[in-house]
This record gives sequence, structure tokens and C-alpha cells, in this order.
Amino acid sequence: MNFVRNYKIEIVILLGLIVSYFTLRLPNLTVQPIFADEAIYIRWAQVIRSEPTLRFLPLSDGKTPLFMWVMIPFFKIISDPLAAGRFLSVISGFFTLLGVFFLTQKVFSKQAAFWASLIYITSPFTVFFDRMALVDSLQSAFTVWIIYIAILLVRKMRLDLAMILGYLLGGAVLTKTPAIVSILILPISILGFKKIETDKYRLIKLILLWIVAIIIALGMYNLLRLGPNFHLLSSRNADYVFSPLELAGRPLDPFIPHFHDISDWFPRFFTWPILILIAFGTVKMIGEGNREGWVVALWALIPILLSMAFLKTFTARYLLTSVAPLLVFAGFGAQKLLQLIKIKQVSQKLKYLMLILVVMFLPLRFDYQLIKNSPPSDLPKEEKKGYFEDWTAGYGLKEIAQYLIDQKNSGPVVVGTEGYFGTLPDGLYIYLDKSQISVVGSSATISGKLRDSVKDHQTFFVGNKIDLVKGAKDLKLIMEFPKVRSSETGLQDATVLYEVLPER
Repeated sequence: MNFVRNYKIEIVILLGLIVSYFTLRLPNLTVQPIFADEAIYIRWAQVIRSEPTLRFLPLSDGKTPLFMWVMIPFFKIISDPLAAGRFLSVISGFFTLLGVFFLTQKVFSKQAAFWASLIYITSPFTVFFDRMALVDSLQSAFTVWIIYIAILLVRKMRLDLAMILGYLLGGAVLTKTPAIVSILILPISILGFKKIETDKYRLIKLILLWIVAIIIALGMYNLLRLGPNFHLLSSRNADYVFSPLELAGRPLDPFIPHFHDISDWFPRFFTWPILILIAFGTVKMIGEGNREGWVVALWALIPILLSMAFLKTFTARYLLTSVAPLLVFAGFGAQKLLQLIKIKQVSQKLKYLMLILVVMFLPLRFDYQLIKNSPPSDLPKEEKKGYFEDWTAGYGLKEIAQYLIDQKNSGPVVVGTEGYFGTLPDGLYIYLDKSQISVVGSSATISGKLRDSVKDHQTFFVGNKIDLVKGAKDLKLIMEFPKVRSSETGLQDATVLYEVLPER
């Protein structure tokens, strides 16, 4: 009770932040159409749940399986598989929020930690991706806690902290292989190192503790060798990453194009007020000579620079692991800005309120549109295209699946889909799991195999309307779910369900 009395204001603020976090993540969690990668990850998790011998199934596509493993228990408490997968990301984002709070408090102050937490909760960057069943939110949670424990290890020099750090590094790598960068840049935490005269071997001790952490992390990663496709983890990297030899003679390609991408993403996903606070907080950190602040800054910037220099495909979610460390500086910037604001006859509480209104207006507008009327008007063009307009966005798949299940009462059902992997058929499969409905992947046209099935089965086809316009003969339109109109072509696609009729 003494603890509650002494910290009642902090407890009330912290509870308010927690409620605010879930208020911006949970409502209308499935209103956004399923994305291709979400469909794949959820389907993998379902298959692994049904057949434990396939627990390393993601390795077949060069992906690590931890996100899918962790998703499985959520299927038992949430019936909608898309909601279950996205709820895992919400929980992952919550652990990132806690990491942001404790990391900011450790490096700067408690006041900065509250501001950083509030900004994390409302930032469009985090709200958007914490509501999607993608591995990046879980990797972001691991990353922010890796930074926190790495800084704490330099301070405390304890074996148990080294072991925790190793488990976090291992978990990050099992979530997504680019997390190996955190192992490579672990030595930057030495910037927070302070030599103590009474301990001549302190640096050697720190290096040995790092070695312990790295051994644990690599040991966890090598558990994947139990899977039959471990070799694909490295071979598939060539599909996503340029080798130094490929960039010989053109070192600024793709760096410059990716820089232009970031110059579009950051003002929209962070909003300008938050970007200004990040810049202001960083300048203040440099001015104060905060060495641990440099650790956080470099841990955020190095992965961004490496991504810009070597990635072939570049999307905003690949930068999510750097977002939480950057928001640490936004919280510190807010604290320092309040100290500079000196207006007579204006109370401290009123200054807080004024700053909240200025910083939160644009992010909350984005968040409201995302929850109530997706997509938000300020969503970057490429993200709007991929998540709402193109073939990668799957609209109405739950409703289509339910219709097919209902039709099964009248006899066997076969459904063809446009595609073999991704939004279709995986986005449909997740709702047809254990329904015993045959799903046949194909190209955008109706295959001969599917036409032949009409003789003995009720036969349907699910695809994208634009791709089927020319070949839509002997088909009966059953359901249509319009997508967002393309900002490039002005055309509006739709997910459609056709019944395939006997050829005339």
C-alpha cells in the first residue's frame, strides 16, 4: 500500500497508457483486408498445429518459424484465424511498449519514458503494423529488449543478464534472420562502458559475457538444423539482398532510391511533429554527451543504413525494429522541449496539454481513419497499393469461405483460386481449414482441370476481377468485394467468387 501511495500518479498514468494502447489496437482488428504474408504465416501456423512433424515448414520458403509457433495457442482462444494472428502482433507491440518505457527510463528519465510511451502508442508507424499478423512486431519487441539488456549488462556485468541477452538474441533470429544484425552490432554497447579503477579486468569480463550471449543465440539458431530445409535460409537471401559484388561500380544503388522511399514514409508514418521531437531529442542527447543514448541511436540507424544499402525489396515494415529506439529520442525531446517552454501565467499541466494536442493531432487522425475508415488518407502510396488495392489485398475471404462451407451441405465442393501461394489460396485456406473442401491453385484463368470437375462437383473460382475480365465465360458471379480504387490507374479491382458452369 505504501508503494501505491508513493507512486499513485505514475500508476494512474501507466494504466492510462495501457488502456490507450489497446484502445488503438483492438477495435475492428480484422477490418483491414488480409495481406499476402499474413495469409502465408497464418496458414503455416495452422498446418504446424495439425501436423507437428511439419514444425519447420516455414524453412521451405527461407523463413524462420518462431512467429508461427507462438501463434498456435491463440487459435485455441480466438476462432477467427486472422484475428488470432493479428492479436499476437498486438501483444508483441505491447511488449515493445514496455521495452520503450524501461529503455527510455534507463537512458534518460522517467518523464521522458512516459512521453516516449505515449508517442509509441499513437504513432501511425506502430499502430498500423501492430494490427497486422506480420513477424516484424515480434522482432521489434525482441530488439528493444535486446538494447535494454545490452546496456544493463555493461552496467551490471552479471552472468544472468548475459544469458537473458542470449535468449533474446536467439529469439530475434528465430523470428526473422535479419536480426543477426543485432548480434553483429552488439559491441556498440561498449560506448556505455565506464572503466572502474578497482576492477582492472572489467573489459575482459564484458567480452566474455558477450561471448556467452552469442553462444546461446547461435545455439538457438542452430536448432533450425533439425528442419530439412535449413540450407534455404541462406540461399533465399540472394532473392532479397544484393551481394557486395553485385553493387560493385554502383555503390549508391539501391541506397539513393531507398532514401527517397524513406523520405516519403517517415513524414507520413511518424508525422512531422514526432519527427521533429526525434531530431530535437537526438540533438540534446549529443549535446549532453549521453553515451548510452549513442548506443540506442546507433542500434536504430545501423540496421536502417544496411537495409538501404543492400536490400532489393524495401518496404516500411522492414524498418519497424528501428522505430521503437527512435521514439526513445522523441520522448526525450518532449521532455527537453517542455523545459524550454517558459510562458508566464501558464501552468505546467497546461503546457503538457498543449504539447499533447500539437504532437498527437496528426497521429490520432491517422489512427482513427485506420480503425474506422481504412485506408488512412496519409498512408504512403506503395503501402496503400500493397495492403488495400493490389492482388496482395484479400477482401471478403471469410465471407466467401463461409458461403462455400454452406454449399457443401448440398454436395462436394471444389474451389479454384488465382495463384498458388499467398493471398490466394492461403487467405482462403485459413477459413476452410478442416472443411474438406478441395482447393485448387491456378493462374488467373480457369484451368481445364477445374472445368472438368464441374461434371461431378459444385465448382467455384476465387480471384481478382481485373484479371478475369477477358476469361469470364461460363461463369456465374456469386459474390464481389470491391477493393480500394487504384491511385495510379484509377481502376477498382475486386475479390470475386464465381460458380463455374458447364461449358456450352
